[in-house]
Amino acid sequence: MGPSYDGPIWSNMKYTDILWDFNGTILDDVGAGIISVNKLLSERGLKTISGVEEYHKAFGFPIIEYYKRLGFDFKKESYETLAPLWVEQYLINVRSANVFDDVLPTLESFRDMGMRQTIISATELGMLKRQLKDLGIENVFDEVMGLDNIHAESKVALAKVWKEKNQSAKALMIGDTVHDVEVAKEIGADCVLVARGHQSRQVLEGCGVKVFSDLKEVLEEYDIFDDN
Repeated sequence: MGPSYDGPIWSNMKYTDILWDFNGTILDDVGAGIISVNKLLSERGLKTISGVEEYHKAFGFPIIEYYKRLGFDFKKESYETLAPLWVEQYLINVRSANVFDDVLPTLESFRDMGMRQTIISATELGMLKRQLKDLGIENVFDEVMGLDNIHAESKVALAKVWKEKNQSAKALMIGDTVHDVEVAKEIGADCVLVARGHQSRQVLEGCGVKVFSDLKEVLEEYDIFDDN
C-alpha cells in the first residue's frame, strides 16, 4: 500500500484520485502481447499478426471477442483452454517489457499534488501484483485492483467496487483503450487516453475524450485545475 492522503494539496484541483489502467498505459507490453498470441496462432496454423497496426485493428474487450477476430475456433478449443496458454507465453515475453519512461515522473507529480492513485486492471490480481513487484513499483500506489481470474472480461465491476468505497471522490481515469472510457463513464469519472498502447489513436479519438501521445502531454496540456 502506498502513501495515503486526505485530499489534494491545492483547493482548486478537479480531482482527488487518479485511476490508472496498467497494460499499455503504465507497462509497455504491446510487443509481448503480440509475440504471445502469435505463438498460439502459429501452433494452430492460423495467420499471425504482422505488427502493431494489424494488432490494433483486432484488439478489444472482451478478450474472447479479440480471439475470435484472430481466427481461433472455439468449437475445436475453448477460450478457457487458450487463456492460460496465452498467459504462460505472456509471462515469459513480458520479462523484457518495462514501464514507459514518463510513468514514474507522472506518478510523482500527481503524488506531489496530493492525489491518491489506484490501478484498476483487467489482469488477474496475483499476476498484477507480481508484475508490479518485478518492476519495482509495487509500493507506489494507494490501491491495486485486478480481476479474480485470467479471462480479462471487464474492469467495470472493479471500478464500481472502488467507487462504492470512495463515493465522494472526484476521479480521472488514465488508459489506452475504449474500455477505459467505458469504465470511467460507469462510475462518473473523467477519462483521458494515451495513444501508444493497445488501441490506435484513430480508434481512441472516436471516444469523445481527450487523447494524448504520452503522459508528459497529459501533465502539460490537460487541465487538472478547477476553473471556478
